[in-house]
Parts: sequence; C-alpha cells; structure tokens
Amino acid sequence: MKYLLSIFKPVLYLLSLIYGLGVNVRNFLFDYHLLPSQKFDIPVIAVGNITVGGTGKTPHTEYILKLLSKNLHVAMLSRGYKRTTKGFQYGDEHATAATIGDEPFQMKRKFPNVVVAVDADRRRGIEQIIRQNAAHPVDVIVLDDAYQHRYVQPSLNILIIDSHRLITEDSLLPYGRLREPARNKKRADIVIVSKCDKGLNPIDYKLIQKKLTLFPYQTLYFTTYGYEALYPLFPQQAGTPTLTTQELKDLSLLVVTGIASPTDMHQYLDAHAAMMKSIVLPDHYAFNNKDYQLIAQEIANLDGGKRIVVTEKDAARLYNDTLLPEELKPLIYVLPISVEFIKNQAQLFNRQISSYVTKN
Repeated sequence: MKYLLSIFKPVLYLLSLIYGLGVNVRNFLFDYHLLPSQKFDIPVIAVGNITVGGTGKTPHTEYILKLLSKNLHVAMLSRGYKRTTKGFQYGDEHATAATIGDEPFQMKRKFPNVVVAVDADRRRGIEQIIRQNAAHPVDVIVLDDAYQHRYVQPSLNILIIDSHRLITEDSLLPYGRLREPARNKKRADIVIVSKCDKGLNPIDYKLIQKKLTLFPYQTLYFTTYGYEALYPLFPQQAGTPTLTTQELKDLSLLVVTGIASPTDMHQYLDAHAAMMKSIVLPDHYAFNNKDYQLIAQEIANLDGGKRIVVTEKDAARLYNDTLLPEELKPLIYVLPISVEFIKNQAQLFNRQISSYVTKN
C-alpha cells in the first residue's frame, strides 16, 4: 500500500499543479475584469468555501436566513446540486428534493417565508428573483455555495473554513482538498472557522488566527455545532413527538448518513444513546431499494427500543421518496444541526450582517 502511495503521490501533485494553473488563469481574468462580474442593486450575501467536502455551509446559510427573515423579505439562491431539473426553478409547494436539490428543499421546509430558488447561472437566477418578486421586492439575496461563482460580485462574501483542516495547511485538488489556492481567502469579507471544539483555549484561537493571516478588512468568527431534540420525519406515524438526550440513553440507534462529514454527529449520538450503529453513504446520496433492505435488516438486529436517525439533508431526500417502506417511517427521526458562535461572538456577527443589509 505504501508503495502504491509513493507512486501516485507525485502524479497527484503534478495534476494539482495543472489544475492550479487553470484556476489561477480563471481568477486572473476575473480580477482584471477580462471576464464579467455583475453587481446588483440589492445586497447579495455569498456563503461558500474553498475546500471540497463539508465545512458547514448549509447550517451557516440557515443561520443567516433565520436572522434576516425575522424583519426582511429574504431570498436564497442555490445551484441545486444533483437535482433532476435544469435552469431556473422555484422552491414552491410542488418542489421536492429531486426538483430543486436536497439542501434547498430542506431550507424551504424550514423557512417557508423565504423565497427559495435554484439556478446554476446565478446571474440569471438573481435577475429572475428580482423580476418575479417585483410586487413584493426582496430585500436581500443569500447565495449558497457561491464563493467560486465569480460571475456575480457579492455585496458581502462569507468564507467557511473547517477548523480541523485549515486551508493554509492543505493543497489543491487532487493532491489535497482545495478548490483554489488558500491565498484567495482575500476575497472574503467575513471568515468563519467552523466545527471548533468547545474546549478550545484562548491560545488555540490565537494560533488559528496567526495561521490564517487575514487582512485588516476581514472579520474572523469561530463557530461550533449544536444539536437540538430529534423530531420524527413523519410525525403522523410516530409515537413520540421529540427525543431529548435523556430519552436517547434508553434507545438503540441506527444512524444513516449521506453527508460529507458525519463524524461529529456520530460522536454526539454515541455519547448519548444506549447503543449506536451507523450506515455511511456518499454525500447527496440517492437511496434505493437495496439501501432500504439493508436499513430494515440492521434495525431489526438492534435490541430494545430502536430508532433510525438521519440528518436534515438526508431527510429532505427521504420525505417524498416513494421507495421508502411504510414500516420504516415511524422509526425515522431527524437530528437538527444548529450553528453556535463561541467567544460571545453571536451578537457581533448578527449586528454586522443585519446592519450591513439595512444600510444597503
């Protein structure tokens, strides 16, 4: 195995140099206005990352939607990854995870008053949202996973960085996990270091801050994940409305995930449940009959009180899936993930976002 790695590492490094050349040429063309980047008259907040994989974009996007939608008419635009449709699509009452993507569908279910739309062409998507909401104009548009979508010039650019794999200590694809060089963090107005351990010492924050070498115009925040009470995906068929951590200690859990980074979730549930088994699937995974047979088999092998636990993103795909067996529905519970700012930064972040939008 080590011999194979020694052969492939130089090849991967060479490929990363070629990939980096293409990325640098593209960014050069945008930086010097040789490729068009459109700015809009209303605030546009872009949330994204430089790293492939789960850095926590969706929970942070949801945090911003929840914050702003209390007093403003908010829209959220995504490309709608792995959807079956093309072009511009609204997240209306007919939308499903298949038509608009699992994460946009998840957000529409959580924030029914937010305008949710998808379009791979973000400029066209923004124009459509503005045009089609002329009678009740939107006050701000939040772009999900848009740090590399430079055809739109956001009013505010938010970069999410995983605390366990800092971009300054990583390499370009395919040798590492970076979509573009770490130096391009300079485009961010706000940098959020996510998934921080709650027990980090002040010296750890200083060390991260030093490694990132941010500019004076950039604001740095630190967040961690919080988990709320589990709720049934199909409440009309479930016996318990919610499950607290106290109730989990008497249950055996089968945790089924189709997300990029399930480790934190596994650790949390394993610490609270009587027993936990897991089925780990690829990110944005489309469940099939064989998967449901495996889930049914695994849950049948568990002792005592038992539940199937999924993420909200997985729940979005399961909700309208006609293949999902009826006998599994009463057992499926959803674990909501929430963003928690640490170092007492929540008020500062809320004020920065809200005041920026209202002023503009």
